[in-house]
Amino acid sequence: MPLTTRYVGLVLMILGLASYWLTGRTSFTALIPSFIGIVFAVLALLAQRESLRRHMMHAAVALALIGAIGVLARAVPAAIGGDLMRPAVLSQLATAAVLLFYVRAGVQSFIAARRERKI
Repeated sequence: MPLTTRYVGLVLMILGLASYWLTGRTSFTALIPSFIGIVFAVLALLAQRESLRRHMMHAAVALALIGAIGVLARAVPAAIGGDLMRPAVLSQLATAAVLLFYVRAGVQSFIAARRERKI
């Protein structure tokens, strides 16, 4: 799971940088996915210590869930309102998709780990 967390962090960093550059570097808020990605990368680094792994992965999945809810709360009304093709809305929807993918992968990993411990 730490490797997945690292990759998700990298994808979010690239998404934020791409959003910033593709929108003409007009809005600093386009970098928000990059900042989220940096947090994921730090959590993945901390998770390399066996004693911290469980806590860091739970924190990462919780952060992803909260982030996805927050991003969707802003992006869905904008998309429904007809702004679907705006770069900001597309970036928000892409960020939400990455975060929701991560939440799903994290929950599956937690379930698998719990089943392994019972055996």
